[in-house]
Amino acid sequence: MSRPTEMTIAQAGGLHAWLMSEHPSSRRQAALGRAYGGWRSFARNRLALLGLLIVLALVGVAIFANQLAPFSPFEGDLRSTRLLPPSLTNWLGTDDQGRDILSRLIFGSRITLFVVFLVAVLAAPIGLLVGTVAGYAGGWVDATLMRITDIFLAFPRLILALAFVAALGPGIENAVIAIAITSWPAYARLARAETLTIRQTDYIAAVQLIGASPWRIVFRHIMPLCVSSVIVRVTLDMAGIILTAAGLGFLGLGAQPPSPEWGAMIANGRQYVLDQWWVAAAPGAAIFLISLAFNLLGDGLRDALDPKGGK
Repeated sequence: MSRPTEMTIAQAGGLHAWLMSEHPSSRRQAALGRAYGGWRSFARNRLALLGLLIVLALVGVAIFANQLAPFSPFEGDLRSTRLLPPSLTNWLGTDDQGRDILSRLIFGSRITLFVVFLVAVLAAPIGLLVGTVAGYAGGWVDATLMRITDIFLAFPRLILALAFVAALGPGIENAVIAIAITSWPAYARLARAETLTIRQTDYIAAVQLIGASPWRIVFRHIMPLCVSSVIVRVTLDMAGIILTAAGLGFLGLGAQPPSPEWGAMIANGRQYVLDQWWVAAAPGAAIFLISLAFNLLGDGLRDALDPKGGK
């Protein structure tokens, strides 16, 4: 009699039972089971689901900005549409250049996602590499890398980012580089703490006994175990990254006019905040909503990906 396939077992006992089996018959079943269990843990957090929906909505708005924006984000009419209050035509009003604020917010979502994505891509791998190497190597390597990390941690993120942008020059690309440079130390500290625990396990000792090189142990066996914690920390840091980028834009060191960057839009509307409050309130509300969404999403991911924090 032939051995039953995974699909046959799943059909016979139910997909849920197959995914949640305590004795998976293959790596594929084990991986799918872990993913399914993580999703169930995440889905139990309603606020995390709300945060995920808001983030997905932001991604959709950024992708379809050309179709969703009712007007051009760069063009306005100073004679007839300057500083108009919210109405059926301009849902969020217009700014001092006669440009539709809603359209600028929609196109500004692309800049926000650009900053968040690039900072995560640049800072997280650097912090993960530095932390795992320092934690596994120990000795003078650990001391040197951690003292460099401490130097970066000694300065407030915004102040250090301002210094780097001032040296590199204003612009969204330089702002991304500056934020990434100031963000990686926290991930390095987290990865090092995880590595110090992992390197003492029997699993790592067995890998060493079969002759695996230190670099192979770090890249193939330690880093994958640290990724989930770093992902959670990155997601929780997204709000701070957005606020730092908005702060640089507010000070004129981020995206340059006429780019519809949310921090620059707040700076542009601060002189009208008493009479034409909508000019600054709309981008401020957008920053608040997206920052809150990433915090809620990160909280849900922490419950789903951190086995020590789950119930």
